[in-house]
Amino acid sequence: MSEKPQISVVIPAKDESESLPELCEWIARVMKANAFTYEVIVIDDGSTDDSWDVIQQISQKNPAVKGLQFNRNYGKSAALHVGFRSAAGHVVITMDADLQDSPDEIPELYAMITQQKYDLVSGWKKKRYDPISKTIPTKLFNGVTRWISGIQLHDFNCGLKAYNSRVTKNIEVYGEMHRYIPLIAKWSGFSKIGEKVVEHRARKYGHTKFGLERFVFGFLDLLSISFVTRYRKRPMHFFGTIGSLSFLFGAIVAIWLIIDKAYNNIYLHKTVRSVTDQPLFFVGLVAIILGAQTFLAGFLGEMLTTSNPQKANDYLVADKVGF
Repeated sequence: MSEKPQISVVIPAKDESESLPELCEWIARVMKANAFTYEVIVIDDGSTDDSWDVIQQISQKNPAVKGLQFNRNYGKSAALHVGFRSAAGHVVITMDADLQDSPDEIPELYAMITQQKYDLVSGWKKKRYDPISKTIPTKLFNGVTRWISGIQLHDFNCGLKAYNSRVTKNIEVYGEMHRYIPLIAKWSGFSKIGEKVVEHRARKYGHTKFGLERFVFGFLDLLSISFVTRYRKRPMHFFGTIGSLSFLFGAIVAIWLIIDKAYNNIYLHKTVRSVTDQPLFFVGLVAIILGAQTFLAGFLGEMLTTSNPQKANDYLVADKVGF
């Protein structure tokens, strides 16, 4: 193997001891058949079975397979984040460890990155082996994400993706944001994003690690990443705009009430209620206060953004093998 392999395969795994030997052997066959130099990085995300022992055994037999063991379960995003930072390949392929993603897709995904010059290629499991309770929410989730992001992908959450290494080294995946890596890549300037229909295989071992609650959390994560990605570096643009509009509205209301009272008293000689006795005055006053506070929040956020470097995600890696 060269120092910098052509392909790095990053595989998050939790309690997948049964599927990992078969998956790694399958990947090795594909790489050998296509004469690729490669590495496989398996991240044990706090497994409670003997997944880590299996990873160590596989690495002893095949030096191209490397492993990282988290001290506890941090989640798929954390596993991908650490895997991306450790990957040395020119092209990075991600896939799930449950054998539902086919390594036979790797050569075409590699060609799309290296020959067609895509920054990122996402798999599309057009024909799925999932129950209807999962497929319908998935379609709804993907539809909403397409509408908000403007990225025309059919399957944002497909674990099988290919990346130019520039993408994986320059984006940060945190929380539960692995579902939105195409959005993160696009808003980081990597706009050439493609899609490939890939095979979806029925689960052979174990059971799914995700329930229906992921769709609720997924929607909340979408709102969060839309806001954070757009305004993290310029919070004044968001808070300052809202604060200024609110303050302006409140000021106009207050000024209009004062002018109206003065006009009635001076020119029409009518006695009207005091400005402070009118409910509309308090609406304007609240708008002025909220506007000033929101503007200040944006100003403070801007100062924090420019003065404090972003804290990196720190995940405790308990053990390594192959590095």
